[in-house]
Amino acid sequence: MNETEQHIEAEAPGAPSRVGSDSAHPTRDDKVSRMGTESIPRLITEFAIPSIVGMLVGAAYNIVDSIFLGQAMGPTGLAITTAAMPIMIIFMAIAMLIGNGGNALTALRLGEGDREGAEVTLGNTTTLTILVSALVAVIAFIEPCINCLLSISGTTPEVWDATKQFVQILSAGFILQCFGFGVNNFIRTAGSPNIALGTNAIGTLVCIVANYLFVMVMHLGTVGSACATLTGQAVTAVLVLLYFTVKKNVPLRLHARFMPLKGRVVHLILSLGFASFAVQAAAAVVNFVLNNLLVKYGALTPMGAEEALASIGVVQRVAMVAVMPLVGVAIAIQPLLGFNYGAHLFARVRTTLKDGIAGATAISIFMWAIVHLFPNQIVAAFGIADPNLVDFTVFALKVQLMLLPFVGFQIVGSNYFQATGQPMKSAFLSLTRQVLFLIPLYLWLPTVLPVWFPQLTGLDALYFAVPVADFLAIFTTILFMVHESRRMGRLERGELEATF
Repeated sequence: MNETEQHIEAEAPGAPSRVGSDSAHPTRDDKVSRMGTESIPRLITEFAIPSIVGMLVGAAYNIVDSIFLGQAMGPTGLAITTAAMPIMIIFMAIAMLIGNGGNALTALRLGEGDREGAEVTLGNTTTLTILVSALVAVIAFIEPCINCLLSISGTTPEVWDATKQFVQILSAGFILQCFGFGVNNFIRTAGSPNIALGTNAIGTLVCIVANYLFVMVMHLGTVGSACATLTGQAVTAVLVLLYFTVKKNVPLRLHARFMPLKGRVVHLILSLGFASFAVQAAAAVVNFVLNNLLVKYGALTPMGAEEALASIGVVQRVAMVAVMPLVGVAIAIQPLLGFNYGAHLFARVRTTLKDGIAGATAISIFMWAIVHLFPNQIVAAFGIADPNLVDFTVFALKVQLMLLPFVGFQIVGSNYFQATGQPMKSAFLSLTRQVLFLIPLYLWLPTVLPVWFPQLTGLDALYFAVPVADFLAIFTTILFMVHESRRMGRLERGELEATF
């Protein structure tokens, strides 16, 4: 009998809330318990492929908006989506605070054999999602609030009204994003990664078709693009809810009796989700700072502020697509790490981490090669046609993604701590790159780089700051992982007790 089976059998006989105790649903339980018994490389591959594709599918929502608006409106359309991007990242941060936190807690509870605890977590996550989504929708239509957000996001007068309309439409449907992105990850934790992928893929396909119809055929501009995004997210949200309420023989189900909020569950959800929230919130702050600096230093160059926003906006979106598969690997191994850590199978935790890092590194090298082999084709897809703007964007893209082959280690390493119930370490590692390193570099390099290298401008310094911040963040993560490796050794030898 393996360690997971011993742990399960130690539960009280006949307790229906425990994994393995409901003989009427052996297939349902096997989907979860196999995370502690099956081959780790096979599990990682099974979970990672749909997770990676799912993250790319999720990123496609922002990319699709930019591509269609860039093709239809040129640099102006790209400037609108770039100005809106920090605000949309804030929305994503809120969705991940609740969704990723609830998902991490669910994996830990399933690892303990506590199915009822996992379903309580799902119910509380759903309630939090509804409440927070309503709050976001209200805030977006309070004039001083939305105007403040647009001001600090670097929105120029030329694109102010269109950006405001774009953001408000997406805010009204924010609950669809929360369900479609945050709660969708619970399907993966429930042992059905392919279904989780399918729900996202169908929504994205609908989004692409709707964007083409609304923007290119009906010429509805930013309004059409925002409505197309909500249409795709609505399809995914409905499919997610159907999985947890209608589909038969699933390891987790959404029950109304588990939706009333419980203080301790809410605290754990928010604690475990804080690392993901911190990453996205920091990314929003970075984008607020960057957009304002783009307007400032772009205005000092012949291209102007709007073109600078458009160009670096393209670089940001390509970088997001390049990084999303790495995030997909980190998310894919999260339930495996959480389950095995909760079941005290520490050797499997170590192996999962090692294989996850190896997979993320291989993918990051591949993405780096794609960017360097086809930069002009990538830039052209966003509707940038001016030769000077193309050259600037291509150079910025290559510089900003210089250290991409090593970024996979940093992302998986920081996510490991979240998955194993150490959210503060995860949050710190995630914030080192965004807050501790990148923002100061954004502010400092434009003042010194043109002095050291007169051929470069303050605008050039903004994308040179990224690889420097990457290097510092990777080095910091190495230090944390060396210490964690020693701690895991003590856990395996029984010298420490795992707590979460």
